[in-house]
Amino acid sequence: MNKRLISIDVTTGIYSEFIDRWVAMSQLKTSSYTCVANVHMLVEAHNDPDFAKIVNEADIVTPDGMPLTWGLKLIYGIDQQRVAGMDLLPDLLRKAENTGISVFFYGGTQNMLAQTEKFLIEKFPSLKISGMISPPFRSLLEHEEIEIIEKINQSGAQLVFVALGCPKQEKWMASMRGRIHATMIGIGGALPVMVGMQKRAPEWMQKASLEWLYRLVQEPKRLFKRYAVTNTTYLWLLARAVVAKKV
Repeated sequence: MNKRLISIDVTTGIYSEFIDRWVAMSQLKTSSYTCVANVHMLVEAHNDPDFAKIVNEADIVTPDGMPLTWGLKLIYGIDQQRVAGMDLLPDLLRKAENTGISVFFYGGTQNMLAQTEKFLIEKFPSLKISGMISPPFRSLLEHEEIEIIEKINQSGAQLVFVALGCPKQEKWMASMRGRIHATMIGIGGALPVMVGMQKRAPEWMQKASLEWLYRLVQEPKRLFKRYAVTNTTYLWLLARAVVAKKV
């Protein structure tokens, strides 16, 4: 079931149901995409109707950030579990290893993918890795796009993890639905954290909805403007939505 939270339709349900649904779609090689939604994505969608359409046409939109689960609680009274990229990535890989689902990684630098391969071989030795691609940091030429589609499809991949960052990865996945015959999930910054290239916030900060602050301390130059603007905007939009519901 989806619930509209300001600008995006968030999929609700218990965490295990999301995992089971991804596994089922992967086994059927359903051409689909999942948006792992946080405050940044919600505000981007609020500011850009075209991007909002892309998010809201996704097969699944998970509530990644704690602020989104709080928003669902305030507006709908739903005690929604967080379905975060940093949790679902290792959990899905473990499930894929146990069920024989083949995985593919698209995005990130060559160094990151090299670290990813090393990590997967060590932690998930029986996992079927169909391939990895580090695309150029520019718009793809038509023939390059076709080559990538063919490479992923010919690899036999059933589950494609996309690490291009928001909103680029969501736009890419939407353009690939019906062309790539696999279940695509936008994992954003979860990959470098999983493989140890970045550290994740302590559990108490995650529960207190302060994971953004931990990331800001790690990358202040890149993230300060984003968080200063998006967090403030989200709080204002959420307050307005709560007031509108009570009127």
